Amino acid sequence: MKVAVVGCTGLVGGVMLKVLEERNFPISELILVASDKSVGKEITFKNKTYKIVSAADAIAQKPDIALFSAGGSTSLELAPKFAAAGTTVIDNSSAWRMDATKKLIVPEVNAHELSKQDKIIANPNCSTIQMVVVLNPLHKKYKIKRVVVSTYQSVTGTGVKAVTQLMNERQGISGEMAYKYPIDLNVIPQIDVFLDNAYTKEEMKMVNETKKLWAMMALA
Repeated sequence: MKVAVVGCTGLVGGVMLKVLEERNFPISELILVASDKSVGKEITFKNKTYKIVSAADAIAQKPDIALFSAGGSTSLELAPKFAAAGTTVIDNSSAWRMDATKKLIVPEVNAHELSKQDKIIANPNCSTIQMVVVLNPLHKKYKIKRVVVSTYQSVTGTGVKAVTQLMNERQGISGEMAYKYPIDLNVIPQIDVFLDNAYTKEEMKMVNETKKLWAMMALA
């Protein structure tokens, strides 16, 4: 299977490659994609060195699957181009999650909703994913009316910039900050920006994505 990883130099892209290697995913050809400034750089996968290529070069190679973790704007721009080439895109950003024309999928919950015609597949927010795996069988049996959720999210969820801030603080180094406040040995009771309803964008993702998942399965 020919697999592309779009956003391979990012924190999540690196973990994707690690998991693909750990699980010995059947890859006949690996295509590593990142921004133009990274093209030509090398990454090692299964003791073999691969050069990073541009999105255009990757699309021309027509991968079977493209795993996207390169941010929402990149997904909106590139995912349709990969799909038009016949590639099945699995997108990790928020770009397509609430798009009515795209399916929101958690394999353990609703993979059966997919068809060969689905070329851009969205996955929910990480907190939503683990929550619905637990709630799905309970909701089917008892019809849950209300859920109270508390999430405790790691610095890594904000990306490389946040991890750099954390390590700088531990070493007493001044540098660019991903958060308004120090994060080492700290907890910030806010995830993402506040919306007009006084909930944060991250909190509403869990609400809206769960509703969409259950609506797709006629469980709402």
